[in-house]
Amino acid sequence: MPYVDRQNRICGFLDIEENENSGKFLRRYFILDTREDSFVWYMDNPQNLPSGSSRVGAIKLTYISKVSDATKLRPKAEFCFVMNAGMRKYFLQANDQQDLVEWVNVLNKAIKITVPKPLDSQPHPDNPSRQGECGKKQVSYRTDIVGGVPIITPTQKEEVNECGEAIDRNNLKRSQSHLPYFTPKPPSDSAVIKAGYCVKQGAVMKNWKRRYFQLDENTIGYFKSELEKEPLRVIPLKEVHKVQECKQRLIALKRCTVGLKQSRVPL
Repeated sequence: MPYVDRQNRICGFLDIEENENSGKFLRRYFILDTREDSFVWYMDNPQNLPSGSSRVGAIKLTYISKVSDATKLRPKAEFCFVMNAGMRKYFLQANDQQDLVEWVNVLNKAIKITVPKPLDSQPHPDNPSRQGECGKKQVSYRTDIVGGVPIITPTQKEEVNECGEAIDRNNLKRSQSHLPYFTPKPPSDSAVIKAGYCVKQGAVMKNWKRRYFQLDENTIGYFKSELEKEPLRVIPLKEVHKVQECKQRLIALKRCTVGLKQSRVPL
């Protein structure tokens, strides 16, 4: 009968047909170790063998697909069962019918792959830790395929989190496509050459928004309003290769704007 040793391994004696289709069964001592993912056998109990004695054979549990009764396949081999491992079938003989049933059960249990249930990834109203910092709500997006390229667009423009901070969804999207040199850094107050409000077109939604711009010797940046300290975006002037008057006339409130054409990303 299989038993559990001090290392929590299933052990016991079985007869195995080591040479396939030979019909010759040899007595061996088997150890089923699920932590090592192995089913190994020795000439005898390793405790009775000389120190350093090697095992006779071994099979990785992940290679075993099924263990079943093989009485009909080997009618002359009493209490026989079979292990399907890759391209080979291993036939083994138990001591009696109860021994056969127990070995088949423990082996099938050992090779069974258990897939853990996924954790609840949806935010739960009773569990604020799943809603992010300051209770921010999840941002929903719409995915469109344009010219074979997936375009992710926020479905709403703005929402307010529990901290009272407004979240511009368009800015969240644009921040994903910023190049390294577009890192928002406020222009130095002492170096401001010109400042004022302009109307700019969004890079994602293509709608027109009123923004407060500041121009210094090296960069041009814009803010949501003149009261803001952190800019929404800063563009180095070295990346601007041409400035010209917009020919587009269908602008909100018919206000003229200045377009900055860049080599990489539009405003």
